[in-house]
Amino acid sequence: MYVLELGGQDDEFAAFEAESAAAGVELIAPGLAIADAVTDRVRSLAFTRAAAELLGRCDPDVESARTLLEAAPLQRTGTVAVRADDVRGQTGVDTQRAERVLGQALVDRGFAVDLDDPDHELRVLFGTGTCAVGWLVAESVRDYGDRRPTDRPYFKPGSMDPLLARALANIAGARPGATLLDPMCGTGGILLEAGLVGARVVGSDAQREMVEGTRENLAAFLDGGFHVARGDARSLPVGDDAVDAVVFDAPYGRQSKIEGDLDDLLLSALAEARRIAPRCVVVGDRPWARTASAAGWTTTAAFRRRVHRSLTRHILVLQQ
Repeated sequence: MYVLELGGQDDEFAAFEAESAAAGVELIAPGLAIADAVTDRVRSLAFTRAAAELLGRCDPDVESARTLLEAAPLQRTGTVAVRADDVRGQTGVDTQRAERVLGQALVDRGFAVDLDDPDHELRVLFGTGTCAVGWLVAESVRDYGDRRPTDRPYFKPGSMDPLLARALANIAGARPGATLLDPMCGTGGILLEAGLVGARVVGSDAQREMVEGTRENLAAFLDGGFHVARGDARSLPVGDDAVDAVVFDAPYGRQSKIEGDLDDLLLSALAEARRIAPRCVVVGDRPWARTASAAGWTTTAAFRRRVHRSLTRHILVLQQ
């Protein structure tokens, strides 16, 4: 059993993304989830910060955590450090005191403490109604600031932030050996994040400028493994069942130059996506569930993410 430290504020969305790298994910408190098993792909998750092998759970106070630690089979050798966190600031626990007390409990059991470069790190996570204690096994790589849309070679206002783009890529199934296609790739943010986790990525866009900009952005961060061409999302030069998933950010009605035809465009694009892939993730400024159903898809999950007062993104996960 493992405990996951979630990031962001939408735990349902974070847990859903975590399922791309873990099995049996279940929320246990704001910012915390447990999982039956995890894979190395935890390191590539956007909204999971770390995973720890669970020693046990107890009441969210220092004394209960110490009692748990004193009784738990530790099965570790080498130096240790204790890192405590009051998750989302919900408990008011003195985390520095927790680290001192639990560090002493480990010393009493024969461990040496090394705060700078320990062999093992004990995570003590105080959350609403629970405390989870476990050995750190993986941390996600938090390098998204290096790829802010404004810092890429090609930028357009409205570009998706890399955290959300990574989460969408993961939910779609990005991983080594998988092929993802974005038929409305814009500046290439989703393709970039999918490529960074090892997927082969294919993109198209109706605007030549976007195609050229996406190529430039991908070339700046990826060592090959991508193909981008100008194309119509309603009629792609791709064979049936040729890719593992389609993922795209649909045109937003108030910004789109084709607003009058947007419903028809999305219906045709989703039908085309169903021809070439068994799974699709679509984002828009409105829920496209009825259109997706008309195109033959089944909605398996739906999320709303507020961007600002005038924009809420709707995310649909679709399956044949």
